[in-house]
Amino acid sequence: MNLENLIKSCIKQNRQAQEALYHQYKKTLFVLSLKYCPNEAEAEDNLHNSFIEIFTNIKNFNNKGSFEGWMKRITINKAIDSYKKTFQLSPIKDDFKDDTTIDENDFDVSLDHILSLIQDLPNQYRLVFSLYELDDYSHQEIASMLSITESTSKSNLHRAKLILKEKIKAKNSFHKNISNGK
Repeated sequence: MNLENLIKSCIKQNRQAQEALYHQYKKTLFVLSLKYCPNEAEAEDNLHNSFIEIFTNIKNFNNKGSFEGWMKRITINKAIDSYKKTFQLSPIKDDFKDDTTIDENDFDVSLDHILSLIQDLPNQYRLVFSLYELDDYSHQEIASMLSITESTSKSNLHRAKLILKEKIKAKNSFHKNISNGK
């Protein structure tokens, strides 16, 4: 069944079509959820909540943009809403210089390890980092989504990068010491 017919069937609440849509997009939306959630269990919860929202509102999809993009926005918004309810995002003084450039040649880190480092970031840093660096939102958009100022968004991104940079450096230093017999 092509996507257009699948969507039409889901609008009619056809369970087989909903199941097919779920299986077609669950991996993509789960990986997206992992970027915004601190662990796999919460990412799984976010995935399920997102699909409930998708199936509830699929009749409102108006074919402006891609269907997958529409589902991704729902998934991201669900994760953000969850953290807005649980955690108070607090402004941070923005007294920083952007010195977080990382030379790729200095680091040998797998994508899985980077994702786990991102998941370990404090909530507000993880959200801003993921929105800005991984999903190309602007600081203005992030500020609006998270109910913070643009300068807080920039500061949170900067601090997230510093934390990631230090953790990656520490990992590489550890591995260099092991390989050198220290």
